[in-house]
Amino acid sequence: MRIKEPYDIRDERFGAIVMNNVDLHQLTDECAWAEGPVFFADGNYLLWSDIPTNRILRWIPGVGTSVFRADSGNSNGHTRDHQGRLVSCEHRHRRVSRTEYSGAVTVLADRFEGKRLNSPNDVVVRRDGSVWFTDPSYGILSEYEGDQAEPEQPCRGVYRIDPSGRIDRVADDFNQPNGLAFSPDESVLYIADSGASHDGNLPRHIRAFDVSDDGKLSNGRVFCVIVDAGIPDGIRVDTTGRLWSSAKDGVHCFSPEGTLLGKILVPETVANLTFGGRKKNQLFIAATRSIYSIYVNAEGA
Repeated sequence: MRIKEPYDIRDERFGAIVMNNVDLHQLTDECAWAEGPVFFADGNYLLWSDIPTNRILRWIPGVGTSVFRADSGNSNGHTRDHQGRLVSCEHRHRRVSRTEYSGAVTVLADRFEGKRLNSPNDVVVRRDGSVWFTDPSYGILSEYEGDQAEPEQPCRGVYRIDPSGRIDRVADDFNQPNGLAFSPDESVLYIADSGASHDGNLPRHIRAFDVSDDGKLSNGRVFCVIVDAGIPDGIRVDTTGRLWSSAKDGVHCFSPEGTLLGKILVPETVANLTFGGRKKNQLFIAATRSIYSIYVNAEGA
């Protein structure tokens, strides 16, 4: 399926980012709830989670979709570390793991202060090798995305795994911390709060924090709000500092100052997105049952 000119332009700057001769392509519709896309440029393929079916799927251009991992631990978000290894958040095992070159799985974090994590959701790796992840309760709320359970942690936190292996909680005042992404120079960390998913009175915004060299967060402030279309979930930043967020009606693009520039409209609720392709200018969008793709005049940071 192709969708022509799927744009809602709110600021003239967005007109230079999108291209009217480029269509939105549906690559597959074989998912129950698509999440956590990550692109492997060296292998020219996309991986993503299908959370309820407990699979990681793979799409290869010209080949199509196949199963990459049949038992994923109800994985959600993924990223790659600076050695190119897959780093994953697993709902069912309530952990962050790394897939080694051999295929073996190493547990990076499954407990904090002796108690099990809630259900790690999304993950990024900083240049210093530290691994940052969010830990909302979505994966333990029901049997659909993991195993239903009572939380052991006193909050739904954000964590940093030091290269030494030490785990620190860096934020504890979120309702449901979700997607996260660094600014291009990694001096700012953006974190989505999707608390409104289960209570409309809770936040539906993305916060920004200054990041110190030793990994401390400060100066927390609201960067932007998803006003008219659901909640923010997965987020990404491009090389110019613009932030791209998932939403109910598609992908919202914000300026580095937090101004909504425009939307790429998608016919399903978007959960997450990533930049990929040979030139990092192909936006891959995980939206409910489907994976979509569109080229933009921007490159992933």
